[in-house]
Order: sequence, then structure tokens, then C-alpha cells
Amino acid sequence: MPIRIPGWRAVGVVALALALLAAAAGCTSDKGGDSAAAPAAQTAANSSGQPSDPFEHIPDVVRKMQTSVVTIVTSKGLGSGVVWSSDGVIVTNDHVVSGSKQVEVAFADGRRVGGTVGATDAVTDLAVVRAKRSGLPAANFQRKLPAVGDLAIAMGSPLGFENTVTAGIISGLHRQIPGSAQETQSLVDLMQTDAAISPGNSGGALVNASGQVTGISEAFIPPSQGAVSIGFAIPAGTVVDVVGQLLKTGHASHAFLGIQPGDLTPEIASELGVSATGGVVVLSLVGGGPAAKAGMQPGDVITAVDGHPVSDVEDFLAVLRDDHPGQTVTVSFLRGKARMDAKVVLANRPAP
Repeated sequence: MPIRIPGWRAVGVVALALALLAAAAGCTSDKGGDSAAAPAAQTAANSSGQPSDPFEHIPDVVRKMQTSVVTIVTSKGLGSGVVWSSDGVIVTNDHVVSGSKQVEVAFADGRRVGGTVGATDAVTDLAVVRAKRSGLPAANFQRKLPAVGDLAIAMGSPLGFENTVTAGIISGLHRQIPGSAQETQSLVDLMQTDAAISPGNSGGALVNASGQVTGISEAFIPPSQGAVSIGFAIPAGTVVDVVGQLLKTGHASHAFLGIQPGDLTPEIASELGVSATGGVVVLSLVGGGPAAKAGMQPGDVITAVDGHPVSDVEDFLAVLRDDHPGQTVTVSFLRGKARMDAKVVLANRPAP
């Protein structure tokens, strides 16, 4: 049962983190890359690499990519996936296959085969599935972030309607979903799009005008919460990094500060004697962890990491997403009225 959060913040947990869970219940190389041949009809491009009139080429992109996007059926429902390599590796969301060992993978040509869930990563909500089929057209992943305003084509199986295509633009970058950290660490540093994303799109492709995957569809805010076409995707750069680790080692590494973070409320600020209106409270520390070794204490209020302001737990998780185990960061924090800095050597996040 999802946690109830007052007001619109319920969207972050119920509709974003878990709505697609309820529903879950272009190709140039096997490994992805930064470039791909543009559709034949494409004749001009602007400085960002987008065709001069990108919406004219949506049919070309769809023809190019449709065989690289699949439907994943589990005992609890269905989601979508993207062909990672020709030997049957599929990338999808962790929440699509959560609790499943075996799934069914449906392809655009109508063929359906069994698949085995491989390694997963709950922190980024990514997973790999090995389908019992070879000779597949691997999608090409654009590791570089798109520009706001670039064409975004969402491909997947919303509500079970297989091979569905919707289109819009990239609406924003580096988005965090307020309140989501109470349920999941995955809804940070996302791309926002107005291409329609619905339950079942999870794990599917967000594609640019050149037929490259720019993101993996992750979540949406439903119209019942007053939203109009607000969806989110995991950036392709994150996907390439994490999936590469999952296939190589069976797990992904993530920077770990060694604290239990909590949002700073006015009541907690008053109790701690700090004047800040935003920040992350150190609720507890992992014994012998990075923060403890650096001299931090419960009740410290983190305001920045390496100069990046931190106003809530989602900001904190997003900042750490770009850091790596073994990296030394400067953590700025308040201890009562005192402003302090600590040099912290990040560790690798322990397995859950």
C-alpha cells in the first residue's frame, strides 16, 4: 500500500512511483552510442542536430525504431522495453519486472517469446531482460542530453495498446519529483516531456528526430491531479552507464554518503536552532560510514554538496547521482547557528 502524502505531493508517490507499477503488474550497434544515421527523408538540421522540421519525419523515425521497442508481459500486468543488443538483451524499468523471474516479450512483428529477468537496479529503476530470440535490431542510445524543445517521440504499450506512438517535445531537464524520496530513490534527475506517457509506457523509448533513444519512459502525473501531458524519462546517459554495469557485474554502483536524510520542516528547524528554510536533516548516520568518518552528526542540516544547493531530499539524491564511490566531496551544513564544511569520501551504496 503506497504512503499517502497530503495534497498534490501524492502524485509523486502514488501516480509517479507506483501508477506504472500497477500497469506493470534506429539501430547501429549492440552497445549504443552517440551517433546514428538520420532517416533518409531528413535533409537539413539545426545546430542541436535536430532536423529543421522534425515533426515531418516522425513516420520515418517510427519505421526505423518500431522493431526495437517491445512489450513485456508479467503475471501482474505489462510494460514496455527497448532492445539493447541483438542477442536478446532488453532494457526496461525495474518496477515493470519487479517480483518476476520469467516474463513474456512481444515484438512488433507479432512474435512472442519467453524472457528471463536479469540484473536490476532499484536506485535508477532500470533492469535487463534476456529474451529467447537473437538477430534483433538494437536501438542506438544518445548519451548526450537533448535540448529543451527537441522532438520527443514516446514509443511503448500504454494500457496494453501495443506499438503506440505519441509525440511532443523535451519540456525540461534535471527534474526531481517532490516527495518521491519517501517511496523511491529513482525519481530524480529526470527529463520531462509533454509526449503522452501512460501506464504501460514504462520501460519504453523516448526517441529523438534522428531515431536515437534519448530516454527510457519512467513516470507521469495523471490528469486527475490537474496535469496536462507531464511525463518523465530516465536520460539515456544514465541508462547506458547503469545497464553497462548490470551486464558486466550484475549490479550498479552509486555514491553513498552514509546518512539517513530527511526534509527540513519549520518545526525541525526550530528544534535544531537553525535559520535555514531548506536543506536535508541528517536523521542518523551509518556507523563507520563516510559522513561519520568526516565528523558529521545527527541533527546536522546539509545545505550544499560541492557547492550545489540542496533544498530537500530529492535535490540531495540528484546531486549524488552525478558523483561516484571514492570521490571526495565538500558537504556544507549547519550545526545549530554554526556553518560548517566537511570533506567526505563517498562510499559505494550497500546492496539493499
